[in-house]
Amino acid sequence: MAFPKVGNMAPAFTLLDQDGNKVSLKDFKGKKNVILYFYPRAMTPGCTTQACGLRDTDKQLKKHDCVVLGVSFDPPAKLKRFQEKYDLKFTLLSDEDHKIIDKYGCWQLKKFMGKENMGTVRTTFVIGKDGRLLHILDKFKTKTHHDDVLAWVSENL
Repeated sequence: MAFPKVGNMAPAFTLLDQDGNKVSLKDFKGKKNVILYFYPRAMTPGCTTQACGLRDTDKQLKKHDCVVLGVSFDPPAKLKRFQEKYDLKFTLLSDEDHKIIDKYGCWQLKKFMGKENMGTVRTTFVIGKDGRLLHILDKFKTKTHHDDVLAWVSENL
């Protein structure tokens, strides 16, 4: 499945957060720009680096009316441990059946160390206050992901 197109309305979703509360994209419509990032698994090195980078740029992102939402197929309890262990200030969403990950085109065949399996491809979507998809980041390094997001947001929002 391909990514949704920039300029179109972002696919709607409602998922459980790390505390078991329902969070919907429409909750932010008219109020916040959404940095929606999909990552493979909580507590893994690359995902931790990526999450901590976003944590450390949270104040700058808030200046641009942005809220960060991280999505993985981990269960809420694991997301809670991830959030607490690394003092993440943003919402983590659980998509255990990967329906939303798939809807955004991020559930793909991956190759790692000679093995192939389906999994989440790291991708970040910037969604405007009107619910439209503004930008997609799909080629980045986990160490500089937060800088890439902040640079785009600073120049465009």
